[in-house]
Amino acid sequence: MEQKSIIIIGAGIAGLSAGCYGQMNNYRTQIFEMHDSPGGVCTSWKRGEYTINGCIGWLVGSSPNSNYFRIWQELGAVQGRKMINHEEFIRVVGKDGKAFIVYCDINRLEQHMKELAPQDADVIDEFINAARICAKFNPPVDKAPEVSGLLDLLRFLIHARAFLRVVSKWKSVSLQDFAKRFSSPFMRQVLQLPSSDVLSVLGMLGMLGWFHRKAAGYPVGGSLEFAGAIERRYLDLGGEIRYRSPVAEILIENDRAVGVRLRDGTTHRSDIVISAADGHTTIFDMLGRKYIDEEIRGYYTDLPLFPPLTHVALGVARSFAGLPHSVVYPLDPPMAIGGREQKSLSVEIYNFDPTLAPPNKTALRVMLPSDYAYWKELRQDLERYKAEKKKIADMVIALLDEHYPGLAGQVEMWDVATPITWERYTGNWKGSYEGWLFSEKTMPPFRMRKTLPGLASFYMAGQWVEPGGGLPAVAVSGRNVIQIICKQDKKRFVTKIP
Repeated sequence: MEQKSIIIIGAGIAGLSAGCYGQMNNYRTQIFEMHDSPGGVCTSWKRGEYTINGCIGWLVGSSPNSNYFRIWQELGAVQGRKMINHEEFIRVVGKDGKAFIVYCDINRLEQHMKELAPQDADVIDEFINAARICAKFNPPVDKAPEVSGLLDLLRFLIHARAFLRVVSKWKSVSLQDFAKRFSSPFMRQVLQLPSSDVLSVLGMLGMLGWFHRKAAGYPVGGSLEFAGAIERRYLDLGGEIRYRSPVAEILIENDRAVGVRLRDGTTHRSDIVISAADGHTTIFDMLGRKYIDEEIRGYYTDLPLFPPLTHVALGVARSFAGLPHSVVYPLDPPMAIGGREQKSLSVEIYNFDPTLAPPNKTALRVMLPSDYAYWKELRQDLERYKAEKKKIADMVIALLDEHYPGLAGQVEMWDVATPITWERYTGNWKGSYEGWLFSEKTMPPFRMRKTLPGLASFYMAGQWVEPGGGLPAVAVSGRNVIQIICKQDKKRFVTKIP
């Protein structure tokens, strides 16, 4: 059989995954990437002697007791990589200095919550029981839903019935609603401090399930090193990547995708095109709005977006040894930062990854939900834009100095990435960090299509067809697209672990 060619747009995790599985299944693949490095949003960058981790806080599928682990093995991402499983997910400090510690061990979390709010034992039991059910759920990810049959669906429903009851019960409960169920003033306060449009109760339950099983560890080395491992796997499989090669147009002949035209005017032809790039750019720009219907148009008008983030990184001449790695502090009164009112400040202290800073020094990260339009307008005046970034860095340093006295004098590096930064370097629509927000609107049985109406030989992969985003979802997305192509070509889908 003649070897078919596939062009993949974007060398993020979804594009690299599609490339790897395409190569494993005897397709000739080529990736075109607008940036100069792999990973997309899963990236890191250097500032002096510090490395700024731009993405991974935890990796679902970091251990063999998760079905995702085999996929990371197939992609060459976890072999020989040290994973750190924290005892705490996050520590939320109340206005009086007392802390609510979200332990990764569910039993320990239950004990801690009942010590803080014994009067709310019934509410705590309900929450903890749901978390335990989530911990037992190990989603099957080997077979793409698009190639699955009725028997596969029945098996899934039997396996997932308890988990699906949890989803049904908690999917519409916000953190604010959950907080109101507590009679403890302290618990009511701290549960409302984390950003509610990023962390939902259902999302928290799911994360606790992964953490409890030690299946969501942190890969030492950070995000770009992780993405680089998958890039190496792809190249070892015989794939080709062209960096600094932004795609301007997807070439169409007789309603069939036949290649791409780059911004430099060069054209490249293929039998199949997969876009693992930004969804809005793909549909509305690269394809000129020609292949769209009301359902797909509704994605971009009706569905909630993961909020764009202002990412503040610091390099501090201080070890932070023995201190919690992730803390949320209250802002009282709330402060306007990045075009939004912030009622809390969440800091990640990378005192557990020695690769990101020199000895006895530490990289810190603060991520603030922001307003895209605010930053877009500011970017029109570059001096104002730079001044605002400096102002925010100064504010964050001053706020952290209140909790870590002396920090302000120990800061050796600061860096601020805005929603416009992410838009410029990854193409993400409105600077959204993780695509579609996992919400009641986007929960199963809702599923986004990976094809467009009326267009043959074309597929989409990545966070813009996987509500909730995240690395496991987009890696599986790239894998699933190749499964769909294999089925259409009447080929057996194969994988292998290096």
